[in-house]
Amino acid sequence: MTQEKVRFGETYEIKTKMSPNKAVEFIYKHSELIAKAKAERVYLEEFRKVKKALLMQDMEGSVAAQERDAYAHEDYQELLKELKKAVEQEEALRWKMISAQAHIEVWRSQEASNRAEMKLV
Repeated sequence: MTQEKVRFGETYEIKTKMSPNKAVEFIYKHSELIAKAKAERVYLEEFRKVKKALLMQDMEGSVAAQERDAYAHEDYQELLKELKKAVEQEEALRWKMISAQAHIEVWRSQEASNRAEMKLV
């Protein structure tokens, strides 16, 4: 069993062998968390543009020089680190959701095979 701490102060668990009911419960329970993770990522992607513009306002020189200095600014680099974390968290949650969905599909397949076997007997 794996347990991870996510940015929003919650923990979540996923087992290597999960019942379909637990998988559905996992998806339902964590849907808001993945939505928050995606919202955070999209917000930071959009805010990156705002931050660049704000930093460029404070810079001297040509537009190209302002842009260069804005990209090199410590605040912009910190924003990129936050964006990196947000993408990492969103992707981790997304793949856990995909894993839970796969558990359901495997169970569904196994149940269909079991029914087919029972008909043969």
